[in-house]
This record gives sequence, structure tokens and C-alpha cells, in this order.
Amino acid sequence: MLLIRRLRLPLPRSLASSSFSTISIPSPSWSSTRRRRGGGAMASSSSSSAVAEGSAARRFWIAASTREAPFAAYTPFLLSLAAGNLHLDSFRHYIAQDAHFLHAFARAYEMAEDCADDDDERATIAALRKAVLQELNLHASVLQEWGVDPTKEIPPSPATTKYTDFLLATAAGKVDGTKGSDKMVTPFEKTKIAAYTVGAMTPCMRLYAYLGKELTAFLKQDENHPYKKWINTYGSSGFEDNALQIEDLLDKLSVSLTGEELEIIGKLYQQAMRLEVEFFSAQPVDQPVVAPLSKYCDLKYKLLVFSDFDLTCTVVDSSAILAEIAILSSQKASQSGTDNTLDRTADLRSSWNNLSKQYMEEYEQCMERLLPLEEARSLDYSQLYKGLEVLAEFEKLANSRVVDSGVLRGMNLEDIRKAGERLILQDGCKKHWKTRDKLNLDIHILSYCWCAELIRSAFSSVGCLDGLNIHSNEFAFEGSVSTGEIERKMQSPLDKVEKFKSIKSDTDSSVPLLSVYIGDSVGDLLCLLEADIGIVVGSSTTLRKVGKQFGVSFVPLFPGLVEKQRQLTEEEASVFKAQSGVLYTVSSWSEIHAFVLGNDFS
Repeated sequence: MLLIRRLRLPLPRSLASSSFSTISIPSPSWSSTRRRRGGGAMASSSSSSAVAEGSAARRFWIAASTREAPFAAYTPFLLSLAAGNLHLDSFRHYIAQDAHFLHAFARAYEMAEDCADDDDERATIAALRKAVLQELNLHASVLQEWGVDPTKEIPPSPATTKYTDFLLATAAGKVDGTKGSDKMVTPFEKTKIAAYTVGAMTPCMRLYAYLGKELTAFLKQDENHPYKKWINTYGSSGFEDNALQIEDLLDKLSVSLTGEELEIIGKLYQQAMRLEVEFFSAQPVDQPVVAPLSKYCDLKYKLLVFSDFDLTCTVVDSSAILAEIAILSSQKASQSGTDNTLDRTADLRSSWNNLSKQYMEEYEQCMERLLPLEEARSLDYSQLYKGLEVLAEFEKLANSRVVDSGVLRGMNLEDIRKAGERLILQDGCKKHWKTRDKLNLDIHILSYCWCAELIRSAFSSVGCLDGLNIHSNEFAFEGSVSTGEIERKMQSPLDKVEKFKSIKSDTDSSVPLLSVYIGDSVGDLLCLLEADIGIVVGSSTTLRKVGKQFGVSFVPLFPGLVEKQRQLTEEEASVFKAQSGVLYTVSSWSEIHAFVLGNDFS
């Protein structure tokens, strides 16, 4: 069964006189059939069910786990540590810096305990502080184990100081320009400072527990992992219990706070997460690394990044939006008397619903026809290409039906642009494309979208159009009104991959090219495999089914990069190869951003 979503978008201003206040999309679009979405890789996990659903701590972590946590995991330091080939000097430096941080953490707990008004809360804070002191003892033993004298003063780095200053200032009540806690006179005001302090400390505990669990998987692959002791510490059930304990404490301290005060805690939580990312990013790693990719490429490779548009960059599909604009345009024309066919609106909606229904039914049949009888043991690219020729013919026929129906006739260009401005991009996607202008890389959008102007408007509205090369279809217009015809430039997986190859071959570069393709559907499959690095956003069941039958493997991006980091040497050529048969899966655009561009919260 298909999940039929009813999507509502603000109406273009020129259609405001219509009886509708929003664009309503009652039927599935072409792509909703192909792009059933599910969970992803390196999923944000893991505030356990012991922390109540809907609690403040859980809400903050759910946001941070897709927004900031990947930027910590994908740092050169943590990828190299997970791979087990992090240079010892880098680990020694980290341990020494972490000791400074833990001393500040212990002091912040002590200050929070003084502000807490409840005996149980003070006891919990005291227990957490005791755990930090035990962690410091572990660090002392690790420092000695790795040849660092724990009695020797090693100055904190700027990133460490930035974090500890923030933490201790928060514990002193210096939040948003307020006075320090020594000026507080009421128990409630002091309790509020305790809540703020715990809010600034909780993300560190949860992030370390999360990273510990993620890295524990790599110990199973290497029993002699050099950083086993560190990983076991943060991946242990005891550390998870501490993380749950401080999250529960944060929830209790937050009960009596106003909405505005909870908002302050949310900001402190996010700031602490970002400072954690900066802390990991600042750890010196003097060795080759696979991430961020911009650093890996450096002067050795020219980086080309390709992406699909519908449901890869956006949260809704463009085909149904364009059809709805056409239907509402017809309704507006009928109401104003410029169209003598009063029944045209109803006819158009009926035609679109029938086209959508026919497309869905025949698409499923097409998928079954192109699959081989037996699953390939390794990538069979040539057979996949032949199989997708069936899909290509199907897509062309479906587009011809749409054109012949006249559904797309009569749209005003301005309405299309306004609809594009209101398209919602995936979380993190906008930020990714905005950051890319700081780096020397080419960006190309390859899309089946019927109207490239809709894509241009979507990116232009969020300040991301400059530097983007858009390759798509386009409406034919008479003046500013669509004729119902489509200038068909990209209708199938074959069109996409041929354009992909053409762009690569036409790129003038004095160094070798390294390509990334980001997509979410079967239509992206050939490009995903032709790229040196193919990244699948979300989880299309159809894509996985087709890919698997032709020998494609789907690997979560983070463990995939750890494996590549293990393979990396000073002299070796690129560890990323086109047509390897391996595609990487992600659960958010933050993972893509962290991998390709690295930490940037500007």
C-alpha cells in the first residue's frame, strides 16, 4: 500500500483570488511511488526509553543528533580513532585537553549542586560529579600509558578554553547577560541557574555515550584496537546510565520553568553541542584522512558534486505541485470569465488523478519486469543498464500522457516561481549548498522535474542559486503562459547518467576528478554507481530492492568511511572508486555536509 500524503503549501500571490488558500495535493506524485522513505544510516539513536518521550532532554537530543552530532563523528580525529590508525601524538594531545575539560566539568557540577534546592537533585549532581572524578583518574592512567606525564602542565587549546569558559560562566549564572549566581537571592533563581548549568552539561554526556556506542562496533572487527580502553569507557552501560541520569535531572529541573526559560536551555544545549564539535574538530591530526572530503581532495583532486532534486533536496515532489498550480490557474480563469469552459477545473483534476493512478500501477509492474530472476553476487552494471532501459521507456510514455492530457497548459510563469520560493528544502540541504561557495568545487543538479524554473526559484529563494548548474526539463511558454508542452531533456535514468558522464568529460581540470552523487530513487541508481562516491538519502525500498538484485551493497556512511580510513596510506591513490558496487546511506543532510565540507556552523 502507498502512503498518500496530503501536502499543503502557501499559494502563489497571483492565485490568491482563488477559493483555495493553499495548494492541496490530494494524490501521490510520480516520484512518491519510487521514493518510499524510511530510516537511514547512523541514525540518531539513542536517548533511551528510560528518558520519557516528549521530555526536554529527549527533544534537545533528537534535534542535535541529526543537526550537530554528525559533525563530531565525521571529524578526522574520531574517524581515525575509530579506524584504529590515529597517530599516538594526536591521541596524547586529545587526552591532555580532555583532562582540562573534565576539571571544568567537575567544578560546574559543584557549582550546580550549590544552586540546587532539592536534596534528591543535589544527591544526583554529587553522584555525577563523583563519576567525573573517576573519569579523571582513568585519564591519568591513560596519560601515563601513552607516555604523558599527568603532573606536567599542558596548556589548554583555544577550543578547550572556549568550551570551559562557556561552561563555568553558565554555572556562575552568566547567561544572556544576566548577573552571576552570587548575586541571586531567591531559591528559585538559584534553581534556575542549576537547570541552565545542567542544560549546558547534558549534551556532552549524551554525545559521548552516543559516540561510544557507535565506535564499539569497530572493536568487534579488531580485538587489538589500540584505543579499545577509551571506546569501552564511553560505550559502557555505566556511562549510558550516567547520561540517562543527567537527562532525567535536566527534566526535573525544567518542570517549573517558563517557556522562555526552556528556550534558553535549548540554546545552551545547542551551544554546548557546537562547542563539542569544535573541540573534536580542533584536535590535531597529522595524517591522511578521508573526511572532510574537501580536505581529502585538497590539491590532489577536482571535486564534482551532483545531486537529484525531488525528495533528495526537497520534502515534497514537484510534479504534483505543478499539476495543482495548473488546476488552480484554470479555476482562476473560469472565475474571472477568461475561460469559457467552466468544467475544465474538474476535468483537469480528474485527469491528473487518473494519470497518477495509472502511473503508480504501471510503475510497480515496470519494476517487476526489469528485475533479473536471480540476485547477482556482485555488481552487474551492464545488466542493470539494460534493465533500466525498460524504466526509461516507461517514463517517456508517462510524460507523453501528461503532455497529451493538457493538464500542464495555462500556468503563469510568475505562479511557478512563487511556488518554487515556497518549496521546503530538506533540513541541512540549504546550509550545504550555501557553504560550498567557500570551496573550489562544482555543483550540478540533475532532475526529472518538468520545469527547471521551479528549481531555480527554490534555490534562489534561500540564497543558494549562484554557482549551481541545473540540468532539467523545461516548460514551453507562449509569453509567460505554459503551452502544456515539456522540453524534454531529462526523463530517465539513462538521460541522467549520460548527462553525468558528459559533465565529467567536459570538465577542464589539471588534476584528476573525484565525483559525488546524492540521490534517493531508482532513477538515480546509474549515477550513484558511476560516481566515485554514491550517497543515498533516506531509504527507498524500491531502490534497495532493485540495487540488491543487481549486486549493489548499501553501507551506512560512517562505518563505510571508517573502513576507507583503514585503507588510506600516504602514497595510495584514491580509496574511492566508481562502479565499486557500494553505495553509502545517510539519515540526514548533516551527514553529507559533515563528510563533504566538514564543520561549519556559520
